[in-house]
Amino acid sequence: MIKRDLKERLLHLSQTMPVVTVTGPRQSGKTTLCRSCFPNFPYTNLELPETRLLATEDPRKFLAQFSGGVIIDEIQNCPDLLSYIQILVDENPHPGQWILTGSQNLLLLESVSQSLAGRSAILNLLPLSNNEIIRFENHPNELNSTLLTGGYPRILDQNISPYDFLESYISTYVERDVRMVSRVIDLACFQKFLALCAGRTGQLLNLSSLGSDCGISQPTVKAWLSILETSYLVFRLPAWHGNIRKRLTKSAKLHFWDSGLVCRLLGIHTQKQLDLHPLRGAVFESWVVSEMAKYRIHHGVTRGLFHFRDLHGNEVDLVEETPEGLALFEIKSGMTINQNMYRGFDRVTNQLTNIPIRKKTLIYGGSERAALKDIEIRPWSEAYSLGMST
Repeated sequence: MIKRDLKERLLHLSQTMPVVTVTGPRQSGKTTLCRSCFPNFPYTNLELPETRLLATEDPRKFLAQFSGGVIIDEIQNCPDLLSYIQILVDENPHPGQWILTGSQNLLLLESVSQSLAGRSAILNLLPLSNNEIIRFENHPNELNSTLLTGGYPRILDQNISPYDFLESYISTYVERDVRMVSRVIDLACFQKFLALCAGRTGQLLNLSSLGSDCGISQPTVKAWLSILETSYLVFRLPAWHGNIRKRLTKSAKLHFWDSGLVCRLLGIHTQKQLDLHPLRGAVFESWVVSEMAKYRIHHGVTRGLFHFRDLHGNEVDLVEETPEGLALFEIKSGMTINQNMYRGFDRVTNQLTNIPIRKKTLIYGGSERAALKDIEIRPWSEAYSLGMST
C-alpha cells in the first residue's frame, strides 16, 4: 500500500495526544493507515460480533487486554467504550496509547466530543487524492480515466474494476450505513435520491427541487442529505458573502468526495460515455474542488473554501480566503484554453472592488501551464497542490 498524505500528521499528533481518532468513509484506508503507522500495536475490530459483545458487556475486561497501545477499529459500534477509555486516559495521559477509527462521522464525533473532549485529536481520511493515486504502479494518467476510477484504495491496490467495486460499495456500505444512522425504510427511494444528488454535483443546492423530483418532503431531503454527509459521500461548498453589501446567492454548492462514485451513479461506464456526457464539466468541477479540500483537510485545515455567485449570475467556481485576500479559481474541463474560460474573473472582480484579490487561477482539462495577464493557468493534474495558496 502506498504512503498516505495523512500519515505525517497522524504520527505527529500521536506524540502529543493520548487518543487519536481517525474517521472517514468506509474503504478509505483508515485501518491500513493506522496499522502501517503503529505496526507493534495490537489490533481489534468492533465490527466482529464476538469482539463487540465483550466490549459491550465487560468493557473493563476488554480494555485491560491493552496496556501499551492499541488500534480499535470501528469504535462507533460501541460508543459507551469511550467513557471507559476516558477514565484510563485521565489516570495515564501518556500520548499515543489509543488509536481509534470510525466510519460514521456524526455518530462518532458526537461520542468523542462528549467522552474524550480535550483528550483526542480527530483526523479525517478521505478517498485518495490524485497526489496519492499516482504513487500506485498502474495508476490512471488521463483525466477521463482518473475521473472514472475515483479514489477508493482497493480499486487501485487490487486492480479491481471501478464499476464493479462501486456497485458493491453502494449496496453493501451505503445501505448498511443508512440503516445505522437513520430509520430509512424505503431504500429504493433513498437510492433514487442518491442518484438525483449525483445529477446535481457541482450545482447550487435546491432542496425544494430535489425533494420534488424524488417525491419526498423538504425535511426528509435535509435528513437524507445529512446522512450522505455523515457517510462522507457528499459535502456542501458554502457561498462566500464576506461583508460586502451586494445581493449574493446564499445557496451552497453540492459536491461529491469521489468522482468514480458520481460516474457510477450517473450510469457512466466508459471514457467515451464520460466524454459525451452533459455533466462531464460538473463531474470535473467536483473532482477539482474535492482535490483541493482533501489537501486542506489532510493538512489540518477544515475551512476557508467557498464559491461565489451573485443574483446576476456572475460567479467563480471556488474562492479561498487567505489573510492577504481572496484567491479565485475557475474550473473548466476543456483541454484547449480559450477566452470563455476566464471571462468570469473580470465580472466577479468588478463586484469585489473593495476586496483584495490575491490571485486568479484557471484549472482546466489540459496538460500545459500558462499565464495570461494576471491569471495563472494550471493543468488538472496540479489541482491537489493548489489546495492552499502560498
